[in-house]
Amino acid sequence: MTDAAAVLRESRHRLEDSLRQIVKLLDKHRLVETMVDRDRASPRHDLIESLVHRQHLVELQLKLRSLHPADIAYVLEALPPDDRLLIWRQIQDDRGGEVLLEVSDAVRDALIEVLERPALVRVLGQLDADDLAELAEAVPEEVLAEVSQTLTARDRDWLQTTMAYPEDRVGHLMSQDVLTVRESQRVEQVLWLLRGRDDLPPNTDSLFVVDARHQFRGVLPLRALLLNDPQVRVADLMLTDPVVFGVRDAAADAARAFERYDLVSAPAINERGKLVGRLTVDAVMDYIREESEEDALNMAGLRGDEDLFAPIWHSARNRWLWLSVNLCTAFIASRVIGLFEETISQLVALATLMPIVAGIGGNSGNQTTALVVRGLALGEIRPENTWHLACKELGVGLLNGLVWGATVGLFAYALYWNGPLGLVMAAAMLLNLLLAALVGVAIPLTLHRLGRDPALGSSVLLTFITDGMGFFIFLGLATVFLP
Repeated sequence: MTDAAAVLRESRHRLEDSLRQIVKLLDKHRLVETMVDRDRASPRHDLIESLVHRQHLVELQLKLRSLHPADIAYVLEALPPDDRLLIWRQIQDDRGGEVLLEVSDAVRDALIEVLERPALVRVLGQLDADDLAELAEAVPEEVLAEVSQTLTARDRDWLQTTMAYPEDRVGHLMSQDVLTVRESQRVEQVLWLLRGRDDLPPNTDSLFVVDARHQFRGVLPLRALLLNDPQVRVADLMLTDPVVFGVRDAAADAARAFERYDLVSAPAINERGKLVGRLTVDAVMDYIREESEEDALNMAGLRGDEDLFAPIWHSARNRWLWLSVNLCTAFIASRVIGLFEETISQLVALATLMPIVAGIGGNSGNQTTALVVRGLALGEIRPENTWHLACKELGVGLLNGLVWGATVGLFAYALYWNGPLGLVMAAAMLLNLLLAALVGVAIPLTLHRLGRDPALGSSVLLTFITDGMGFFIFLGLATVFLP
């Protein structure tokens, strides 16, 4: 059996090789165009330029046709804006919508912005109602309204239904591709109905059982159809206690359930118990990926998705909020140091040692914060175990403070042959690591209880506290205990 990691590596290498080939084609295209431009005096200049241009574009189009939409999205995200737009214009209308579904939000917005309205309508017209719902936030309302007019009445109703739910709810992620059967049907009848279809919806591992009023009754796994007698009734084979989601359930809770129970698909029901849709693993995986990327950016103080090659002004403005916060906190930390100028002037070694206390405290606190943010995302942290978590992290901080405090204390003594300085260093390290553990737990929990993303700027806030208090503790102890 082929190792999954090896398959992933091979796929990654193939994708990177495709990117290199496209970059070479783009470089070749620019080089030849430059050479043709230098020969403008030639009477056949326009003809030569047209032929060369067309030849290279055809090469690009052929290469792009061989790639999966997700791979094309990777290529677009890895290219600067000019090259990206050139590639985007070579993608056929019938594949453009699929590519828009795969690219990041920032790149998607940039691509949609350069498309004229008729072209955008053609691209979106190739998508079904489920995919349109995913792109609805990025598409101008008038364009979405025009595209929706090409849908059937059923698909238009579905599009309006899913768009009515917030992006973090099951109702927004669910699909309308649902196969239903009745309890009274027999296996042979269900199999006959399935064979009469052209295809099955993606990620179909079971059928959903409903009654005459479309009330959800249970789940019929496909394997049950294949392994049982054709005359057995659906009611005798269906599972009556499957994992079921309400349309207003949090998507994060659904994602955890999919991971915990290894689900491929699950029914989505409304408040009255009627089956209204199906949640699939691909939609859940997309949601998890987007959330993880957003959390990673939020931890660093970045707001929303940012294109790697976004304009300088846009990128700079996106970073201003937390940079301004960080600047304010840095001024506060500097004033803490200013309170002890006399102490530092008497013992210059303090100036060289205090960044160690603050830096180790910040790193330790960030580890705790990352652990808490992960626990909140997975639903592992509850009100009843919060105190236990805080005590555990304080215990870790105490142990680390004793071990590494003693280490840096000996280091300070070896550098300056000053016993009291070594003891102050060790004590400051111990206290700051305890503080870092407490703050590392408190910041994400507080943000969570306030209804904010626990990752939002937590690293910036933590660094401010561990730096400021680290300086204060170290210099304060030095002022009191050093001569």
